[in-house]
Amino acid sequence: MTSNTLLWLVVNPASGSNDESAQQALVDSLTQAGFAPDRLVDITKDPDIAPAALDAAGVATLAVFTGDGTVSSVIAGLGGWRGNVLVLPGGTTNLLAKALHGEDVTLENAVEAFARGALAPVQRSGIAWSGGLAVCELLAGPGATWSDVREELREGNLVAMAQTAVEAARQSGNGALVRLCEPDIGKAEGYGGVRLVPEAAGLVVDGYGAESVADYLKQGLALLRRNFREGPHDQLGAHLRVHCQTANGAAMDLMVDGERMTGKPEETFSLAPLPVNLLAPVG
Repeated sequence: MTSNTLLWLVVNPASGSNDESAQQALVDSLTQAGFAPDRLVDITKDPDIAPAALDAAGVATLAVFTGDGTVSSVIAGLGGWRGNVLVLPGGTTNLLAKALHGEDVTLENAVEAFARGALAPVQRSGIAWSGGLAVCELLAGPGATWSDVREELREGNLVAMAQTAVEAARQSGNGALVRLCEPDIGKAEGYGGVRLVPEAAGLVVDGYGAESVADYLKQGLALLRRNFREGPHDQLGAHLRVHCQTANGAAMDLMVDGERMTGKPEETFSLAPLPVNLLAPVG
C-alpha cells in the first residue's frame, strides 16, 4: 500500500453498532476494496490521535466507525491535519454520516463509494460554544436529558431506559427553560429544548416545548421506535449566531453531538468551520 492510500480505522466498541463482528466485517470490506487498514485504533484504549502521528505515519485517510460523540471528539483533535476523514455510520443515530452521505447511508454503500473514488474532500461547519465545537447537533435545555435515555437504549437495558425516561421527563418539565435572546425569536418563556443544526445558511434553530419533550419521554419504550426530533416544534429559521440564556439563571443543560454536557447560564452559539476535510459524495 502506498503512502497516498494509507488508512487508519478508528473504532469504539461502546458505540451502537460497533461490536467485534461488525468491526471485522468492515476491515474485510476495506481490505477487499484495496484499502486494508494499516492500523486499527480502539478509541477507548488509545484516545489520542495526534495530527503529528498521522503525518509521521503517512496516513491519507482516517476512517471513523463510531457514533457522533466519538466522531466529534476525534475531529476536535485533528486541527491542522491535512488528510481526509471518512465518517462511517457506526453509532446509534449517525447524524454526521447522514449529513455527509445522505439520509439512507449504510456502511456498505459508504465503503463502496469510497473505494471507487466517488467521495471528495469537503469543508463543513459546526457549532462553536464556550465548551468547544459540536460537529452535527446541539440541544440546549432540560430536554438534553434525552441523552441519558439514549445511553440506556444503547446498552439495551429496557427496564433502566424506561426508568430513566420517567426521570428525564420530570427534569424536562421542571428544569431551566432556555430563551433565545439574540435574535429575539420563539416563545418568551423559553423552551425545554432548543435544537441547533449547522447548515450552509447558518444554524437551523428548532424549539421544543417543555411539555412536548416531557410527554414524549414519558412514553418510555416508545423510544425504540421514535425520535424526539420528530415531535411538534417551532421552526425558528437559520442564523449565524444565537445567544441563549436559561430562564432562571441556572447552568444550561446541553446535549452536544449526543453527549451530555453542561453550559453556562448564558451561551452564544455560532457557525464555525470544522478543522478537517471530510469525505462526501461528489456532485
